Amino acid sequence: MRAPSFWWQPKPTVLARLLSPLGWLYGRITALRMARTGHTAACPVICIGNWTAGGAGKTPVALAIAALLQQHGHKPVFLSRGYGGRLQGPLQVDPDLHSPDECGDEPLLLARTAPAVIAQDRVAGAQLASELGNIIIMDDGLQNPSLRKTVTFAVVDGAVGVGNGLCLPAGPLRAPVADQWPHTDAMIVIAQDRSPNHTSKTMPKPVFVGRLDPDPAIAASLKGRSVLAVAGIGRPEKFLLTLQHAGAGACTLRAFGDHHRFTRSEIETLIRDSRQMQTQLVTTSKDHVRITACAPDLAGQFMVLPVQFVAEQNQALFAFIEKACGLHENQKM
Repeated sequence: MRAPSFWWQPKPTVLARLLSPLGWLYGRITALRMARTGHTAACPVICIGNWTAGGAGKTPVALAIAALLQQHGHKPVFLSRGYGGRLQGPLQVDPDLHSPDECGDEPLLLARTAPAVIAQDRVAGAQLASELGNIIIMDDGLQNPSLRKTVTFAVVDGAVGVGNGLCLPAGPLRAPVADQWPHTDAMIVIAQDRSPNHTSKTMPKPVFVGRLDPDPAIAASLKGRSVLAVAGIGRPEKFLLTLQHAGAGACTLRAFGDHHRFTRSEIETLIRDSRQMQTQLVTTSKDHVRITACAPDLAGQFMVLPVQFVAEQNQALFAFIEKACGLHENQKM
């Protein structure tokens, strides 16, 4: 599903206010669920979550933190629910064996960097993950109480924040910020235009700021070129902005719902339209995983523009994780 535009208005619209009683109920139920005590895993658990429904940039952050841990000698393992996949797990994802229909698109991307486990039962998944490495990175799960987190990050899209401040379906929040705040240890704000001198002195908890940088070589090849952008992510407009920041020429966006399952007919239509418009087809890494699974013979028609999360203070971020998780030399593998 695509997030409705009224979610991201600074003030609730009439429709949002009409839906607010349902939002209050949804938020209350989620808050009560979050208050439960979870199971303690055999190794530290880092949760990369967000307060809102989709689109904040959790997956690039999870990949960046895994790479940071690997640089310091640790062996991180991803744990995901496998949203969009039919397999229950727990199982280790194999990109050469599994498809998005089986385990979701995000785990396939995560598995390119470190071992990735999918499991509907997070406790069972954590048990398998702890056998594969020495620290678990949960992609999403801030609102899931089944597994106790050692440290929880709330990833926030700096362009839209928490939108109108209401809960689903009236707004994008999964629960009121006041109820999610006690379960959040630090924020990671993704803000493309944020000054590097950003300070978090007024915040009661740490705030780490970063940006999503497109692959420089691919971005350079798109400078001045007209593109047809294809995005089925939480907020497709973000991909369009990324292309514009990269210097692409005229950009046309074809937006789909988050985790959209492409059909061959849709893919053929996109290719045909791109040729008629004389544009370059460009898509996200996650979308390309699903396009390839559906039509591997046509996937080469799409240029992929990967993005990488770059923290302004990488070492400060690692120091925070190291202290929160109690990471020491003897824990490295």
